[in-house]
Amino acid sequence: MTHDPSSHPLAQLIRVFGRIGLLSFGGPAAQIALMHRELVEVRPWLSERQFLGALSFSMLLPGPEAMQLATYAGWRLRGTQGGLIAGGLFILPGAVVVMALAALYVRFGQVPLVSSLFLGIKATVMVVVVEALLRVSRKALKGRLPYGLAGLAFLGLFAFNLPFPVIIAAAAGVGALAMGRATEETPAAPVAWRGTLSTVLVWGGLWLLPVLALWVIAPTAVLTEVGLFFAKLAVVTFGGAYAVLAYMVQQVVGDFGWLTTGQMMDALGLAETTPGPLILVTEFVGFLAGAGQGGLGFGVLAALVTLWVTFVPCFLWIFAFAPYVEWITAQPRLNGALSGITAAVVGVILNLSLWFGLHVLFGEVAQVGVGPAAVWLPQLSSVDPGAILLAFLAGVLLLVRKWDLLAVLPVLAACGVLWQLGIVPLFG
Repeated sequence: MTHDPSSHPLAQLIRVFGRIGLLSFGGPAAQIALMHRELVEVRPWLSERQFLGALSFSMLLPGPEAMQLATYAGWRLRGTQGGLIAGGLFILPGAVVVMALAALYVRFGQVPLVSSLFLGIKATVMVVVVEALLRVSRKALKGRLPYGLAGLAFLGLFAFNLPFPVIIAAAAGVGALAMGRATEETPAAPVAWRGTLSTVLVWGGLWLLPVLALWVIAPTAVLTEVGLFFAKLAVVTFGGAYAVLAYMVQQVVGDFGWLTTGQMMDALGLAETTPGPLILVTEFVGFLAGAGQGGLGFGVLAALVTLWVTFVPCFLWIFAFAPYVEWITAQPRLNGALSGITAAVVGVILNLSLWFGLHVLFGEVAQVGVGPAAVWLPQLSSVDPGAILLAFLAGVLLLVRKWDLLAVLPVLAACGVLWQLGIVPLFG
């Protein structure tokens, strides 16, 4: 794996990944769709095969898969520097917004304008997600077996709530046995294990030494508790934030008592309407935990500790193990395993897309038991006509009029506020 920095100037890398960070609303499905649009379709920085291989690899890692995909893309384009830029810019806009909203929440309580502002943005994101899902599925699903794996992955998550690692492991096993094939590309050279070990030691030290320092200085302080808890959470979040939210709520509300259940729901709602990975909800939780002990200043410190222990591991996983991706894809069995995971990932994205769409278009959505299954069904009377009309407008502007996404988002955000406030009833 070699990098040619001259082919991807630093300013261009910052501009593109800064744009991705600013527009990364709507959770992992929308963020993956956005990156596919920006890195594969608009500018061919990654081939379809490279993108899907990187996405499958990111799904195997703990932590937010979309951030790790962005970090991998930056690393592939410009080495460690590119990975730091891409990963950092992916979370920075959302982290700044969540920090500001958390401070406002502590000072004034709920911030209702936020939901109005982001209604149009979420409707736009729905269109981007559907468009990308169709594009990715057409290229990733070739043959009956990939379609079958995608369908089973979707049903396993949507209807039976199976653990994400089980689905990915099963898809990898089927892929290794039935989809392994030799590639025509030149096999990648094996990666030197000493380089991997040094990377693990450096980034592992950067991640854990601040927590160790807090533990030595004040072992029972809330900053230490926050650092230790979210550092542990960072290594068990397989399958993204949704897979670990129930555990986090139990610990944060029940065991530590940092937040009430109502505050936790507000935290999740705010995180879902801001750019960046949903796991930024941890920053909001950390802020409230710190502010509850020592005011706004302490809240900022706790939020910074939370951000550090949550996201530094993402750089650790990518910088240590991304060099193996090309070697893996050159091995027939391992390539088959990644192909199986790629097919299952389409089902995973479909599940997240449907979950997101239901919660945008309907005010009330609940899980309903149907025999051994439990599926998400909307309360039809809670349909939001504004969200439907805004999604239609976004579809017209993006798919028919071919507007740039950066132009569509502020227009739809403004329309969402006007609709929610009842100032201008859109479309009559």
